[in-house]
Amino acid sequence: MRKMIIDTDTGSDDAVALALGLLANHVEILGITTVSGNCDLEQATLNALMTVEKCGKDTPVYKGCSLPLLREKKIDAVAVHGDDGMGDLDLIHPTQVAQDEHGVDFIIEMVKEYPNEVEIAIIGPATNIALAIMKEPLIMKQVKHYYIMGTGGFALGNASTMAEFNVYADAESYVPLLRNDVPKTIIGFDVCIANAFVSEEIEILRHKNDLGKFLMDANETLLNYNIKRTGEAIIDLPDAVALAVALWTEDIVLNSKEVYASVAYKEPETYGLVMMHDRTDALAVIHDYPKNNATVIKEINGNLFKEKVMTLI
Repeated sequence: MRKMIIDTDTGSDDAVALALGLLANHVEILGITTVSGNCDLEQATLNALMTVEKCGKDTPVYKGCSLPLLREKKIDAVAVHGDDGMGDLDLIHPTQVAQDEHGVDFIIEMVKEYPNEVEIAIIGPATNIALAIMKEPLIMKQVKHYYIMGTGGFALGNASTMAEFNVYADAESYVPLLRNDVPKTIIGFDVCIANAFVSEEIEILRHKNDLGKFLMDANETLLNYNIKRTGEAIIDLPDAVALAVALWTEDIVLNSKEVYASVAYKEPETYGLVMMHDRTDALAVIHDYPKNNATVIKEINGNLFKEKVMTLI
């Protein structure tokens, strides 16, 4: 059975992603590590614990980093996901508690115990992963695969003109992550936003069972945000899309591209931009880029993604 760690800044879309991982019967979730991002670390941890409980599991949750690597925390997503990251409907009352071990140490421990077996889904800022790589670089070379919900993909960002939220929250953390030799699949915001749930699908999920109601209620603030922003009653679930790619890559991915990815972190105007360097244009100036280091998803089977969500939940 596949072994996976989910690293998350648990907001409402992360909760749907966690549910997919926890309920999929072909993957063992070794643990969930939390990080500051959508909300602060304490809240992200409570949200993860509550989601685990709602899924009827006892998967351990470990607190990770509360701040970015080098900068003060300057961004969150409470306007999108609510002050509690889960719709501000008083849904979060977990009876379980987080483990005492730090999330970074847990990640290193699991990779050391299961060399070349552990896959890591990064659906928040990459702070925990970067610190693990810097603390134990040789051990972390034995991660089997990274699945990364981050970057704008082949489009612009959503946290700034250039940068997607997870990268913008801690762009420095992407430096050791992208330089690491472990295979990486990047699921950008462009692909994620293209596969949002519409009002009819939201209501089907809401009325399926207690878990479906919990997850859709948790996304109520996001739903209202999208209605105000676009006039459409939709819930986009970037982290669930990314987790679906991690779980069912061969089934769900329709188109992808190999690139050399690098991150901008020095200039304020481009902070958090992940550049997908492409050498296939015959008219382009030739650059001596290093070898390709990531697979970027360009298109998924959206109908199959939604079918997987509906079936598991």
